[in-house]
Amino acid sequence: MKKTLPLLVSLFFAAPAVQAQCAMCRAVLESGGDNAVAEGINNGIVYLMAIPYILVGAIIFLVYRKLKS
Repeated sequence: MKKTLPLLVSLFFAAPAVQAQCAMCRAVLESGGDNAVAEGINNGIVYLMAIPYILVGAIIFLVYRKLKS
C-alpha cells in the first residue's frame, strides 16, 4: 500500500495542464472576435473536469487514512 499511494498521487497530479476544448468548440469560439467568451467557456470546461478528480482524490485520501489507522 505504501508504494501504490505515491503512484496514485503522481498520476492524479500528472494530468496534463488542461487548456483543452473540443476541436469544434475551439474553432467556433476562436473565429469570433470575443476572446472573453472563449476564455469563459474554457474555464467552465476545466472546472467541470476538475470536480471528479477532486472527489476521487478525496475518496482515496479517506480510504488511505482509514486503512492506516
